[in-house]
Amino acid sequence: QTQLVESGGGLVQPGRSLGLSCAMSGSNLQNYAIGWFRQTPGKEREGVACISSSGGYTNTADSVRGRFTIFRDSAKTTVYLQMHSLQPEDTAAYYCAATRKFHRGNCRRHEEEYDYWGQGTQVTVSS
Repeated sequence: QTQLVESGGGLVQPGRSLGLSCAMSGSNLQNYAIGWFRQTPGKEREGVACISSSGGYTNTADSVRGRFTIFRDSAKTTVYLQMHSLQPEDTAAYYCAATRKFHRGNCRRHEEEYDYWGQGTQVTVSS
């Protein structure tokens, strides 16, 4: 069975950085576009960033652009979300998700287009 696993969440002070990782078992991650989403209780789920299966195209939300970066490692076995200048409003459960529906050079941050989801990792930004 294809599964995704996120790691790297935790408690961080405002202004600091944190990196999240997404790995896949049961299938080859390099064949999937990957999205990062976040969920805060009582709020709509937000598509934070996505990266195409080729790694050559990325898309980030206005709320995190310039602070967050999504990228694949050189072997394309892991997808990362590097978060800088974290603020309390970034506090959320973060999920990675995978899909094969996009062309290898494209992705979109729409949750309904993703087929596989990780269990989530909590990021809390607080003093």
